[in-house]
Formats: sequence, C-alpha cells, structure tokens
Amino acid sequence: MILSILLPLLAQVGPSVGVGAGGSLPQAPLEIPRKKSEAAQVAPPAPLSPAAQCRKLLAGNAAEAQAYAEKWLKDLKGSARVEPGQCLGMALAAQGQWDEAEAAFTEARELTPANEPANRARLGGMAGNALLAAGKAEAGLALLDRAHGEALGAGNPRLAGEISIDRARALVALKRDGDAATALATARTNAADNGQGWLLSATLSRRQGKLAEAQQQIQVAAQLMPLDPEVGLEAGVIAVLAGNDGAARRSWLSVVRAAPGSETARTAQSYLDQLGPDPAPSGR
Repeated sequence: MILSILLPLLAQVGPSVGVGAGGSLPQAPLEIPRKKSEAAQVAPPAPLSPAAQCRKLLAGNAAEAQAYAEKWLKDLKGSARVEPGQCLGMALAAQGQWDEAEAAFTEARELTPANEPANRARLGGMAGNALLAAGKAEAGLALLDRAHGEALGAGNPRLAGEISIDRARALVALKRDGDAATALATARTNAADNGQGWLLSATLSRRQGKLAEAQQQIQVAAQLMPLDPEVGLEAGVIAVLAGNDGAARRSWLSVVRAAPGSETARTAQSYLDQLGPDPAPSGR
C-alpha cells in the first residue's frame, strides 16, 4: 500500500504594529523561527519487494513483468526460484501463453519445500488452471486433483474448496457432470463465501434441470457478487426457464446496463431480443 504524505501547512504570522503605553515606539514584529518542512525529514519510501514490483508490472504491462521475472530468475537456484517462477507464470498467463505458464508454475511448485504443502497446492492449482485455459482439461484435472489433496493435507479446507471449483470446471469440460456436482458441493461447504462456486453450481443445476436448486444457488451468488454480469446473465436464464419472463428481462437489462459493450452484455441483449418487447412496461 502506498501511503500518501501530507505536507504540514506552516502557520504564517503577519506583522502587527501597536502603540505601547506612554506613546512608546511601535513594537517590532516578532521573528518567529520557522520549522523546516517536515517533508524534508521524512525518509524516502522503501523500495518495493521483488514480488510487489512484479504485481505492479502485471497491472500495467505483462510483457514487462515477464522480462522482470526472467531477470529475477537469473542465477537463482533451488527454492529461491519459487517466487520469481510464480511471477513468470502469472506474466505468461496474462499474455495467453498457457503452456509456458503451466511449465513455470509447475517448476515453482516442485521447488517449493515439502513442508509447505499449502504453497505447493496453490502453485499446482495455478498450473492446472493454465492447462484448463489451454483446452487440456484432462491434464489440468490431474494437476488440480493433486493440488486438492495437498491442500487437504495442509489442513486448509478453504484452499481445497477453491481448488474444487476449478476441478468442477475441468469435470464439466470432460462431460462428467455428476462428479462436477460433487466437487461443487465440496466447494460450497469449504469455501462458502466464494461466489464463483455458487454461480457454477447454479449453472450446472440448471443444465441438469434442477431449477429450484439453481434458483437458490444463483441467489447466493448474487448476494456474494452483486455486480458480476455473469450472475445476472445466469439468473435471467434460470428465470425464463422457470416461466418468469419479467424477472429474466430485468436480469438481462441489468447486465446490458452494467457491462455495456462486453461479450456478456451482447449475450444478454440477444436473449432480450428473443424474449421480445415487454408486454407490460412499467414506465419507471
């Protein structure tokens, strides 16, 4: 966090001329010594740590972050390569270089000490996600299953729940919907405040024809992620399948207004076009 430094305002004392008793000469204005600016006494901010510098570069230019990570990695060995390796993986992923990102995350995981199973699980999860993004669901699932086991072994059920969300994505891609539903049930238990788990649960329940469950799950997702257009899009689909065209229209209109120009908004607009004009406009 970058702290702003507020420069103090120096009090200014203007000259004041008065006449003393007995007609004495006016008293000369007091010379009040001014303090040196406190800003000059503040030490310069400490330089960013390499990890913080990586995050800063990632926010602006992933290619620069990649170059920084590669320079950081140079001449390092063993576990010292873990942090720069993660930085490199994130920079590559931000550029859509999924296979290279997976390799960087996997190397970082393998170099993480065995007595840090949670960190190994996180890096394994990143590697698995990179493979999912590359369209390699089966290979990604293998890495995610391993990461899930490591998270449980580390006594970190929340992390295991978050990884289960990604496992569910892989399982859906592999058309193993029943296993995906089980993974999402685990995620909702262990990472109950993760809105993505509830959104994916609602989508899967809707695809399985379980509209009552889907409605309950999308309501929780909306509470956790009230501004997420994907939630509004799915809420509308569930509503229209349940025969509630008015609720569907309101959901999709909210998406169009909240994320204009986005792919999600274009999808919502196409659904609105299929639904047709509102037969009973409120006028509000």
